Amino acid sequence: MSVGNSHQPEYQAGTPSLLRAINERSLLEYLRSHGPTSRAQLARVVGLSKPTVSQALASLEQAQLVRAVGQSVSNKGGRIATLYEPNPEAGYVIGVDVGRGWVRAAVSDLAGHIVARRDVPNTTQSAASLVALINQLARELVVEAKLSWKQVVHTVIGTPGVFDEESKRVRFASNLPEWGRHGLLTELQETLGLSISLENDANLAALGERRFGWGNETQTFVYILIGTGVGMGIVLNGTLYRGANGAAGEIGFLPFGATQPLDLERAVEPNEGYLGMFEEATSAQGIVHMAQAQGLSEPLSAKQIFAAALQGEAKALAVIEQEGQRLALAISAIVAILDPELIVLGGGIGQRTDLLLQPLEQTLRRLLPTRPRIVATRLGNESVLLGAVATALELAHNLVFQRYFNG
Repeated sequence: MSVGNSHQPEYQAGTPSLLRAINERSLLEYLRSHGPTSRAQLARVVGLSKPTVSQALASLEQAQLVRAVGQSVSNKGGRIATLYEPNPEAGYVIGVDVGRGWVRAAVSDLAGHIVARRDVPNTTQSAASLVALINQLARELVVEAKLSWKQVVHTVIGTPGVFDEESKRVRFASNLPEWGRHGLLTELQETLGLSISLENDANLAALGERRFGWGNETQTFVYILIGTGVGMGIVLNGTLYRGANGAAGEIGFLPFGATQPLDLERAVEPNEGYLGMFEEATSAQGIVHMAQAQGLSEPLSAKQIFAAALQGEAKALAVIEQEGQRLALAISAIVAILDPELIVLGGGIGQRTDLLLQPLEQTLRRLLPTRPRIVATRLGNESVLLGAVATALELAHNLVFQRYFNG
């Protein structure tokens, strides 16, 4: 879902402006995907005449969308050719990861280089204060990067829950107070004054992993995010899969958890505050409940329970074993339906494969005849944020070109 200030370029079919736009856009796309290239090489691969390429590059260079980055020497006669690449400073993007405990943000140039980065605790108790925190953090980072606000082209905000197109609000983000109320999107847009996208955090984590992590090596995988909440991003044949309502991967609603088989007497009718049976059983709070049932003494947190298990505390180890078994149930269902090559585990809990992987794989051996590779994310706590940056970059290249063509 995206909103913003962008407009379509004002050129008409069959006009010189359309032809110029097509030519210049083709050159930019090639340079983006192939790196520094000479005029002669561009003419050959894009199928344009050398004068047309020269004219297009001159226009793009004047607009600061491309830049000369060096020279190469031809094998034929030793002629020197200037090399061109997209100008990474033609625009900047902001990625934001909004979680219950932390808000993470980064500013990146168009080449994906992070130029400013910060995490701040999320102590807000209302949507309005969270919007203010995001705005303050983003603006401080832009200043830190020595940029002006108008140089920012697009912002992607990762959030728990699902953006509902019909009601124009975020659903199932009960861990963030008031985050699902009407008007939130408009408030974000007006406060930041930027082109904005809201995206599910697990989807962004999968996209971050696809570009920067294990997903770069495979075309079909899932990213399971387990922390304060539970979610999953699905990449099929290299493309994010959202489902009919944008809710693909909401595995927190899987109908199993603390009781097996399904206890319909315990089940409640879903509402906006309902986390889902599987999320209640396997999220950070679910781990705390398991520890309480084991008789571990207060105060408890998921982090403390994992630390105790690492020290060999028997009751804490029993909790981790239960967590691994419950996670195996979800993975067995996922494998039966999607048959992914790879499962990436992330989030504060999911990353703890040092303790979770053994009980998880032991249970899977009893449930599945074939099993995908299961790994902890390569990106640590950065998956959602890097996914937000990567997604913002995909949109920003179009917006930068539109700005240029609209004058």
